[in-house]
Amino acid sequence: MESDTTYMAIALDEARAAAEIGEVPIGAVVVCDGAVVSRAHNRREIDNDPTAHAELLAIKDASQRLGRWRLSDCTVYATLEPCPMCAGVMHQARIERLVYGATDPKAGAVGTLYDLSSDERLNHRFEVTAGVLADESAWMLKEFFGNLRSDRQDKGTGE
Repeated sequence: MESDTTYMAIALDEARAAAEIGEVPIGAVVVCDGAVVSRAHNRREIDNDPTAHAELLAIKDASQRLGRWRLSDCTVYATLEPCPMCAGVMHQARIERLVYGATDPKAGAVGTLYDLSSDERLNHRFEVTAGVLADESAWMLKEFFGNLRSDRQDKGTGE
């Protein structure tokens, strides 16, 4: 879907902004009724906050802007498959749909390791579309971590 690509491109812009400040390049966008309500990128290092994931920040901001915690008419776009915490927030916020780029083999919680989006034991399920601009999302992460490893080796602190 063309609009999915358009909104994911905005999430990729957020991921680039994260990389520019030394954060893991993950971006997220919340869209409601065809309009971008909020956008965010990872801020864990800057904020010294383990919960400052792009998805959580974007959802929290969307709730504040819309004046409600139920986001049942919203779609979240994330450059990386959400972790259990972020997928849990999507469940709690009653997100209608999630679109993500790259899968996360280490922490993916909407299909890879877990699937909080469609677990019938939970009181809410949300639609998931995977793989939108996945190559760009994965490349950005690989480049970031490759540069990080290279910098460590150059400083003699590499693994």
